[in-house]
Amino acid sequence: MAEGLLTSSFIMKSGVSIHSFHSEPLLPDEPSGPVTVKLIFSSVVAVLGSYVYGHAVGYSSPAESGIIEDLGLTTSQYAVFSSILTIGAMLGAVISGRIADFIGRRWAMGISELICIAGWVLMIFAKDATWLDLGRFILGCGIGLTSYCVPIYVAEISPKHVRGAFTALNPLFMGLGQSLAFLFGSLVNWQILAFIGIVPGIIQLPCLFFIPESPRWLANVGKMKEFEDSLQRLRGPDADVAPEAAEIQGKISHEYTEYLNQMSEGGFVSMFQRKYLYTLVVGVGLIFFQRFGGLYGFVFYASTIFKDAGFPSKIGTIAASIVQVITTVLGLLLIDKAGRRPMLLISTAGSCLGCIITGSAYLFKDLGAERELTASLALIGVLVYLGLLQLGLGGIPWIIMSEIFPINIKGPAGSLVVLVSWFGSWVVSYSFSYIFDWSQSGIFFIYGGICAVGVLFIAKLVPETKGRTLEEIQESMMSGSR
Repeated sequence: MAEGLLTSSFIMKSGVSIHSFHSEPLLPDEPSGPVTVKLIFSSVVAVLGSYVYGHAVGYSSPAESGIIEDLGLTTSQYAVFSSILTIGAMLGAVISGRIADFIGRRWAMGISELICIAGWVLMIFAKDATWLDLGRFILGCGIGLTSYCVPIYVAEISPKHVRGAFTALNPLFMGLGQSLAFLFGSLVNWQILAFIGIVPGIIQLPCLFFIPESPRWLANVGKMKEFEDSLQRLRGPDADVAPEAAEIQGKISHEYTEYLNQMSEGGFVSMFQRKYLYTLVVGVGLIFFQRFGGLYGFVFYASTIFKDAGFPSKIGTIAASIVQVITTVLGLLLIDKAGRRPMLLISTAGSCLGCIITGSAYLFKDLGAERELTASLALIGVLVYLGLLQLGLGGIPWIIMSEIFPINIKGPAGSLVVLVSWFGSWVVSYSFSYIFDWSQSGIFFIYGGICAVGVLFIAKLVPETKGRTLEEIQESMMSGSR
C-alpha cells in the first residue's frame, strides 16, 4: 500500500497520467506479454554486438601464425597482443554502467559498436606491433561496454516467461562469433578475419534507430510517456500492457529517486550496503568462476593446446567451433525449461571434467605415453570443456547478472561485474603461456580445481530465477532469500 502511494506520488510529481496503469500485478505463472516481431527484432539487433564480442575473443587463436609471420612478432609480443584486449575491456567495463544509465541502453550499444569498428580498422591496416596492439586495445574498450549493455537491454525488454530464452541470445551470439572466428580463421588471412568482425557493427548501427529504448530505463529516469510507448511497441499495438506496466512502476518510487541522488554522490561505495551484499556476491562470484576456471586460456590458446598435444590445430579448432555452436543452441532451448541453476551445475561440473581430461593428456605425455593417446585426450578434454561451458557457465552468469541487480544499482554493480570479468580474463590470458611452460598438465588441474569450487558455490548460493519478474527476483535477493 505504501509502495503504491509512493509510486503514485512520484508519477504525479512527474506530471504523467496513470490512468492506463491501474491494474493488478501479474501472477507468478501468468505470461507477462506476447512475443512480437518487434521484440525479436530488437533483441537480434542488440546481440549483433555480442557477435562482435565473440569474434574479438576468438580472433587471436586462428590469427596467431599469420600475424607473427607477416609482422614479425615474437611469442611474448603476441601474448601482449592477445591479452591487451582484456585491458581495454576493463576500461570499458569501468564506464559501461555510467554510460548506459546516462544515455540509455540503446545508444550505449551504438557507442560501443563505433569503438569496436575503430579498433578493427586499426588492426586491419597495422604494419607493426604498436598499431596492432592499439587497435586490439580500442576493440577491448568497445566490447567491455558491449558486455554490460547488451544483456541488460535484452533482459529489460523481455517478458518474464521467455526472458531466459531471449537473454540466452547474448551468449549464443558470443559463441557464434567465437566459433565462426575459429572457422573463418582457418580459411582466410588475419586481415580479412578482422574485416569480418566489422560487418555486424555496420548492420547494427542503422538498425538501432528502429528499436525502442528499454522501458525500465525510461521509467527509471522519469520519462513515463516514453516508457508507456516503448512497452506498447514491444508487446504489440493490441496488447494490454497495464499489468506489466503497473508492476514495473511499482518499483519506480520517490525512495528510488532519492537513492539515485545518493548514488551520484557516493558512486560505487553506495552499492556496498548490507541489503545488496548477497546480490553482489552472486553476481561477482559467478563471473569469477567463469573466468578463473580457464575460459580465456582455452579460447585464446586452443591452437597451442592442440599443437603441443600432437593434434592438428586447424581440425581441432573447427571441431571446437562446431561443438560450441551445438551446445550453445541446446542451452538456448533448455534454459527456460530446465532452469538456470541445474544448467549451471551441469555446465560447471562438465568444465571441471574437461580440465581434468586435458590435464591428464599432458600428464600422460610427460610419462611417455603414445602420441595418439595424448592427442585424443587433449581433443576430448577441450571439446568437453568448451562444449559444456557454453551450455551454461559461459553465458548464464550474464543472464543472471542482468536479472538480479535492482535498477538503482544496476549501473555500478554491472560495471563491477564486468570489471572483474575482464580482470580475470587478463590474468588468465596473460599468465597462460608462463604457467603452461612451467607445467603443461598443472595449469589444467588448477582450472579444474577452481571449477570444482564453483560447483559448490552455485549449489549453495545461486538462486533460481526462471519464471520470475525482475522485480520479484531483486526483492527476494535483497531480503536474503532464494
